[in-house]
Amino acid sequence: MRINGKLAGAFGALSLAVAAGGAQAELKVGALLPLTGDLQAYGESSRNGINLAASEINDAGGVLGEPMVIEIADTQTEPQSGVDAAQRLVSVQGVSAIVGALSSGVTIPVASSVSASEGIPQISGASTSPVMTDLEDNDFLFRTTPSDAFQGTALAEVAADKDMDSVGILYINNDYGEGLADAFTDSFEAAGGEVVGRTGYEPGLSSYRGELSQVSDGESPLLLIGYPENGQTILRQALEGAHFSEFLFTDGMKSPQIVENLGAQYLNGSAGTVPQARDDTDAAQHFRDAYEANYGELPPVPYIDTAYDAVYTIALAAVAADSTDPVDIRDHLRAINDPDGEVVGPGDFAEAADLLNAGEAVNYEGASGSVNYDANGDVAGTFGHWEIQNGEYKTIRVFEPSM
Repeated sequence: MRINGKLAGAFGALSLAVAAGGAQAELKVGALLPLTGDLQAYGESSRNGINLAASEINDAGGVLGEPMVIEIADTQTEPQSGVDAAQRLVSVQGVSAIVGALSSGVTIPVASSVSASEGIPQISGASTSPVMTDLEDNDFLFRTTPSDAFQGTALAEVAADKDMDSVGILYINNDYGEGLADAFTDSFEAAGGEVVGRTGYEPGLSSYRGELSQVSDGESPLLLIGYPENGQTILRQALEGAHFSEFLFTDGMKSPQIVENLGAQYLNGSAGTVPQARDDTDAAQHFRDAYEANYGELPPVPYIDTAYDAVYTIALAAVAADSTDPVDIRDHLRAINDPDGEVVGPGDFAEAADLLNAGEAVNYEGASGSVNYDANGDVAGTFGHWEIQNGEYKTIRVFEPSM
């Protein structure tokens, strides 16, 4: 079909307009969250953190003149469901970046099957497996929480603080559980501790009595590396069978529903670790105040502030790149953490955008602490030593583990 000159000119102008507007399209960010399944206890609070960041950014003028959009998808805390959800976010919703997933056992297959192959930056606010550091991900996988290579050392220090010289270890049989069990064992044994038994467990079983028997010597505490849903079953059977009476936990077991369902009298004195920012910074205080103003009291569960920071860094990278193209965003994620740049934090998005648009460097200091992505997409961080006292979670101290 022939097109006359006037029509051709009109089509040409339209094409140029579309091309020019491509870089200014709205920023869509996918959020992979466990709204069901073993990590459901963390899904809703993480969603609040993500939505809070997007709301603040949009109130400050949005990204490249357009409101950013959050697309939520449920991973069901299952690897294949997470991969399917991520693929829909990319292929159907057309997101430019992904926040999530929470579980390393979901995040890693998503990174391998979707993010790396489709060229979509993915930032997890909760996945801590050391496997992620050297994963073949084409530099599309990042995280705003430190690796379990550090948490294992922190956990060994807490065990020493609690005068534990031996433990049995039961861990969920995935990248998160095995990686953290390895990191803890190395640090604990190097400090003179003894692991009296160690085994992985499969989620979704009705009984874990056999696994408990394998790792119990009748005296040592249990280090349980798992998630709330199956973790409650394990703890109940550990108590009923008199396998263990003293417990050490990791971040995945810091959930109020565990105390509510099992009873404080059985868990008081239990301790654990969690990646945790210092709460005396302006960024942390801004986040807490904003969260409480929008959603009520900040719950004592991890990975809300890290999800919040992941959204902020994606939005700032898009501004720095002057583009919502996924590769452009990926290529600017480290640029917004320039140590020589102007320090900006949550609530400073308009100021940060003005600086970036003027060609100035910025250094984003987040609610969860410094978000300086290294060559592997990892960040450093601090950890909280928490304990259950009178049925409530209390932070004993926030510290950097000795390496």
